[in-house]
Amino acid sequence: MAAKFLLTRSGPQFLFVLKAGNGEPILHSERYTTKQSAQNGIESVRKNSPADSRYERKNASNGEPMFNLKAGNGEVIGTSERYSTTAARDGGIESVKANAPAAPVDDQT
Repeated sequence: MAAKFLLTRSGPQFLFVLKAGNGEPILHSERYTTKQSAQNGIESVRKNSPADSRYERKNASNGEPMFNLKAGNGEVIGTSERYSTTAARDGGIESVKANAPAAPVDDQT
């Protein structure tokens, strides 16, 4: 199974998750008020994901490694899951870099 963006609706809002080929989530979006805004977010992830400088490597409030993917304007366009190690987090970043640019959208709205 290949990586894909899963576009869903939660009440009146839209969101997406980038899932790896094994089905595990590797990046999720904020909630958007319109479907078009969520689709624009996916395109921004596709555009910005190859650039290492767009990743903010950090620790969650509980100390677990995680990352944010940022657009050129500095806005967060995707947030990772929490990882057990920095090496696992860095593997998640490499997965986003490799998979996001060509990942298809599974629109479940």
